[in-house]
Amino acid sequence: MATFVILSRISPEAIDDPKDFKKLAEAVSEKIKQQCPGVTWKESYATLGRFDVVDIVEAADPKEVEKVGMIIRAHGHASTETLMATPWKEFLAAL
Repeated sequence: MATFVILSRISPEAIDDPKDFKKLAEAVSEKIKQQCPGVTWKESYATLGRFDVVDIVEAADPKEVEKVGMIIRAHGHASTETLMATPWKEFLAAL
């Protein structure tokens, strides 16, 4: 399984009240679980700075992770950037 980092930036128009974000996140999460069963969620972080959310996922098929990104964009009203990540020790061993 490969590891991917999904960086999301929530559109200001996505919610009227910050408390509504929880409902939006739950709805997006449910859609992803239904439509992308091959993606395993490892962790999510709220961040300060350029991105609002950082998700760490694993998947055997990058196409499923692409679909996750599209679901986040369409239903989560966000822009995303997805990076494939290699554990540091594995990266060094491959050199």
